[in-house]
Amino acid sequence: MIKTVNICKNFNKTLEVLKNISFNVEKNEVVCIIGPSGAGKSTFLRTLNHLETIDEGQIYIEDKLMYDCHRGVNRVKMSGNERNKTLLEVGMVFQRFNLFPHKTALENVMLAPLHVRRLPLYEVHKKALQIMERVGLGDKVNVYPSQLSGGQQQRVAIARALAMEPRIMLFDEPTSSLDPELAGEVLAVIKQLANGGMTMIVVTHEMGFAREAANRVVFMYEGRMLEEGSPQDLFNCPKHERTRQFVMMGSRE
Repeated sequence: MIKTVNICKNFNKTLEVLKNISFNVEKNEVVCIIGPSGAGKSTFLRTLNHLETIDEGQIYIEDKLMYDCHRGVNRVKMSGNERNKTLLEVGMVFQRFNLFPHKTALENVMLAPLHVRRLPLYEVHKKALQIMERVGLGDKVNVYPSQLSGGQQQRVAIARALAMEPRIMLFDEPTSSLDPELAGEVLAVIKQLANGGMTMIVVTHEMGFAREAANRVVFMYEGRMLEEGSPQDLFNCPKHERTRQFVMMGSRE
């Protein structure tokens, strides 16, 4: 579903944020990426849907070569429409909810299918109601974001991403701004998606969630994917000393 080959990303030509990352995600797989702040986790996630450009390397989405970059120049010749059509298969949920405050929860969920996919209103409305029920907010469809808790707002953000019917979901620390109780609400929805077979990459500091929901866990450090394995192997028997330190600190929290 997603494949990267030796991707590199620099900021200001001197700060190496991503260093030769090669990585695969298979269909229906749930991969959690963990690591200390500044490891490059969020930057890596953002390169997958072109919110960040890469300087070197290749990115494939569903076996389609999207980017083959050398010194910041993409050598793949593809029309903008074709590229955007493929990128629409990749949904993303951010740390910040980014909901439109003047729109109701339901209207926020309906916006992209109406204006980007240009689907009929009746179809979008019906689908949005179903998704709001799916994330446990069927009784909040006509409520504005300011009237919702942080956990509820993040669940609306997840519903908004799902409304585009993506084949892959990216989550960038979706609970980092929430207290533990509200974070639990959001993690329950993500687990539900995982159990339903959604292909997902989740950048998270929630070690318990990574243990329970992931098929594979990746530890990033200083722009590299230092170690990866099953949750059991990585958390119980980490091979790298830096992974061991991080896991031990996480288990104390």
